[in-house]
Amino acid sequence: MAQNIDSVRTLPGQERYVASIEETPLLKVDSVDESAPATSMWADAWRTLRRNPLFIISGILIVFIVFVALFPGVFTRENPNYCTLENSLGAASSGHPFGFDLQGCDVYARVVYGTRTSLSVGILSTLIVVFFGSLVGAIAGFCGGWVDAVLSRIVDIFMAIPMLLGAIVVLQMFRTSESIWKVVLVLALFGWVSVARIARSAVLSTKNLEFNTASTALGSTPMRNLFRHIIPNSLAPIIVIATTSLGSYIVSEATLSFLGIGLPTTTVSWGGDISNAQSLLRTDPMVLFYPSVALAITVLAFIMMGDAVKDALDPKSRTA
Repeated sequence: MAQNIDSVRTLPGQERYVASIEETPLLKVDSVDESAPATSMWADAWRTLRRNPLFIISGILIVFIVFVALFPGVFTRENPNYCTLENSLGAASSGHPFGFDLQGCDVYARVVYGTRTSLSVGILSTLIVVFFGSLVGAIAGFCGGWVDAVLSRIVDIFMAIPMLLGAIVVLQMFRTSESIWKVVLVLALFGWVSVARIARSAVLSTKNLEFNTASTALGSTPMRNLFRHIIPNSLAPIIVIATTSLGSYIVSEATLSFLGIGLPTTTVSWGGDISNAQSLLRTDPMVLFYPSVALAITVLAFIMMGDAVKDALDPKSRTA
């Protein structure tokens, strides 16, 4: 039953009523389960990812692709570099489900072994880009002043150069090199700027939060704050752009190999096989089809993973 408050001192119709505590559900709404374990942003993100079908599908595909890259001998016993003109453009047969290319090489074996090359270029490029770009962006955002101004202008210079065009120019200068690291370093040279800008913005929004102020008050040095507190709490947007960009580096490697200035011709890669099969598009399109599908599935898997991670770590940008 509601209780009448100040009924004597108020005019008729202006009485105030306060419901008793037993009649309100506020106690249940405001209650906190103190026995529940502590949670964090990463735990919440993992809980969201586990319920996301996009993450599950892309995760299964990526695990399968990585397994193929690590253990290609499980899927084929053929040597991808063994070619004989007697099998030129031969049809599919037992042990050769995809047939043979123009040089008489087993297409299935080359698709399987090409997984390692394309995946290695994508992962290595992403690791270098994330490390160097995060370091430059974090220093620029944390130090500010002339350090931020100089580093930001350097980032602007590299941002003005298209990655693929810059990679073509640089690779033309080192065509004598026969190493996969040539392509990795060139892609990293023009790809770190996007990560640096994201890292700078994340550090700028993190360095003035309460935990950094409290750490400074307890005697922590600026560099310790940067590497112990600020950078770990700024990793979410960096992880998002890394997972999304990995697929683009795989595509860039395939494009450079297609143009004949990427990996050496002796290296089995999807881009090189696509380049070699382009003249057969009308007569034997399946020779071009298989490496193209493998490339498309791999890139799609990493893009789907990037979208799922973005939705988990940045709820404001959720697509569904």
